[in-house]
Amino acid sequence: MITLGKWNTVQWLPGAGATEKPVALKVRPLLVDARVKEFTLGPPHEVTDRLFVIRRAFRVNDSLPQESNASPHWQWQRGGWLLVDRITGHVSPINLPEFDAFYSAASWYRDYAAYCGVSDDDKKVYAIVAQISRRKAVLKKLLDGVSVNMETQDSAPDSACPIPSWQRAPTRVTFESTGAPNQIFAIRGHSVDLISEEQDDEEAEK
Repeated sequence: MITLGKWNTVQWLPGAGATEKPVALKVRPLLVDARVKEFTLGPPHEVTDRLFVIRRAFRVNDSLPQESNASPHWQWQRGGWLLVDRITGHVSPINLPEFDAFYSAASWYRDYAAYCGVSDDDKKVYAIVAQISRRKAVLKKLLDGVSVNMETQDSAPDSACPIPSWQRAPTRVTFESTGAPNQIFAIRGHSVDLISEEQDDEEAEK
């Protein structure tokens, strides 16, 4: 039996390069047969009538080595996404390439996740579309003129770019960026095509 428990408000310290003020997070436990399996945040996304995805939250021990005799100093952190099987109770992490726990906000449609991914050196931001069944991203395109600055004090969570928006029939996803035109991509199975706003307007008029 899979259930989600009651909401609790916890304090999250985003970490180096961000404000030192704690951010309030609402988390709740994911229970399998009445036992806490994981902690989660945000609403679940139903992929099928059997599978759903939900974002993970966890606690990390922030104690220093010289504090080994003291009780663990637990701090809440945001994690990646989990795939949950209602029938078997199996919970597994999802591989989302270049997903950043601070700067990325995923928008789900069916088994696709669209988000702005961040490179390992934090200097590049990509438009990413990932599919649960594939290890490699279906789409990975550099967003020109978009960057993150880990050293600024005014950075906000999920600030790499606005959360992407989806459209069905045909399946499309739109990435917005400040000071640059919207980028619209048509998703066809495992392939992706870039669509200009003029093309999008023409098809909308048909």
